[in-house]
Amino acid sequence: MEFHDLTLRDGCHAIGHKLSADSIKQYCTFAENAGVAVIEVGHGNGLGASSLLIGESLLTDTEMILIAKKHLKNTKLSVHVIPGIATIARDIQPAIDMGVDIFRIASHCAEASLTKTHIEYLAQKGIKVFGVLMMAALCTVETLVEEAQKMKSYGANAIIMMDSTGSFYPKDVSERIRALVTVGLPVGFHGHNNMHLAVANSLVAIENGATIIDVTMKGFGAGAGNTPLEVMASIYPGSVNLDEILRQCEKFEYASPISKPVNILTARSKLFSGFERPIIEACKKYGISLKNLVDELERRNLVAGQEDLIQVISLQLAEKS
Repeated sequence: MEFHDLTLRDGCHAIGHKLSADSIKQYCTFAENAGVAVIEVGHGNGLGASSLLIGESLLTDTEMILIAKKHLKNTKLSVHVIPGIATIARDIQPAIDMGVDIFRIASHCAEASLTKTHIEYLAQKGIKVFGVLMMAALCTVETLVEEAQKMKSYGANAIIMMDSTGSFYPKDVSERIRALVTVGLPVGFHGHNNMHLAVANSLVAIENGATIIDVTMKGFGAGAGNTPLEVMASIYPGSVNLDEILRQCEKFEYASPISKPVNILTARSKLFSGFERPIIEACKKYGISLKNLVDELERRNLVAGQEDLIQVISLQLAEKS
């Protein structure tokens, strides 16, 4: 069982994607010393995502990758890739050339076919590639398995299930991980803490066969945050240096996320956790109810990457009121 540390990627959502060079250098040095298996770096929405609509990164993808690689030796470097945002020529091939070890190719849980070109390209080059099924609460167990099988046929080396909405209960995770294991690839779990169940869900994932657990320092991540590295390392300390992790936790520069009303509401509506900031900003700007906006986003089935529509929908709600 491995911990894959996404602090420098999922955590970017919490700081408007303004991750500094010093933060990357310091954290990668820590991860190497602590024996963390994999660390992920980049814009919260992955390669090529920096934009006015989604949020501009302080550093370019190239800058972030090169800084991380310079300070990693044994710890592997991964990146998040959403087809439609990232392209092979502009984003993936340069990342290959810079030495990225693992590419995590992600799609909505029912749209794995969108990952075919990207996964096949990497698999044919012999580069480790994971298939990532985001927003996993929005499809049945049977569909989740079918989509994972597609990713396997494209050449994926592992399947990661993301509770992007932070809405799963342990029984949901147990049922889905147990089913995904039958696909015949290593399975990972990515939890969000909207309902304060990220640790419980991660433990249940391990009990049912998951061998990759996504974590972040102090749960630093989108919305209410992720499964905390320091907690999981205290339960499964075998592969990491717990003392080093706890020292880093004490001096970590960012506060632990908390589950706020917006996080509870987005979990209830099975919306992307990264919508927290644009939802709060839109409610303040247009003077509309948090619950009314979240209910409307649920009705319209918004998914990650559609952050710009939150402003449009908020304006429409304000004009009706």
